[in-house]
Amino acid sequence: MFVLDPRLLQDTLPIGDFPLCTLLLSNDSSYPWFILVPKRADISEVFQLSETDQMQLWKETTTLSAVLDRTFQADKMNVAALGNVVNQLHMHVIVRRVGDAAWPAPVWGKHPAKPYTPEEVARINAQLKSELTGTFIFKEG
Repeated sequence: MFVLDPRLLQDTLPIGDFPLCTLLLSNDSSYPWFILVPKRADISEVFQLSETDQMQLWKETTTLSAVLDRTFQADKMNVAALGNVVNQLHMHVIVRRVGDAAWPAPVWGKHPAKPYTPEEVARINAQLKSELTGTFIFKEG
């Protein structure tokens, strides 16, 4: 049975679900930083997914990347599946802009997280609702 890692729950805000992945927003307003987590139990590596799920993960990652690029006017999209701290397979999709808080360095551990306000989260959800259509289902509340 799929259960979201408690460390991901602690540091993120739920946005909704693609067919394969749940979409989370990292609770750090320094960067539009999203995390896709395949809803599969006991998976820590991409190669452990079925071929069908691997293709779906890539489809959801590229769809999200394109939406975020348009929505947040990215200079660069950072996409990574590291898993050194949280073993559960998850894909980071981070909007980077020249001059952001960590530019051009990686975002990990560069600065303390600045949590979003409820108004900022509502604004992001509204922006994404106009772009993420079809099979994406937004969380209620």
